[in-house]
Amino acid sequence: MMMSGFFRLGVWQNFFRAWKSGYSGNLEGEGFTLGGVYVIGAGKQGVLLEHREKEFGDKVSLPSVLEAAEKIEPQAS
Repeated sequence: MMMSGFFRLGVWQNFFRAWKSGYSGNLEGEGFTLGGVYVIGAGKQGVLLEHREKEFGDKVSLPSVLEAAEKIEPQAS
């Protein structure tokens, strides 16, 4: 995203949402890398949930993570 990320309205909305809720990060690090969340099942189940950040501060839905985690089947030893 580089500099174009700073001009996106959603990025500023996410920043103010985090600031109002009391988040206090150290703002150290590279800062241009977007993150993601994966829930991977056992054995051949594969990827049960994939969330990639589209812009800074894009959060994954916690209920969807929990739902995907509940689908993980134990692998027989």
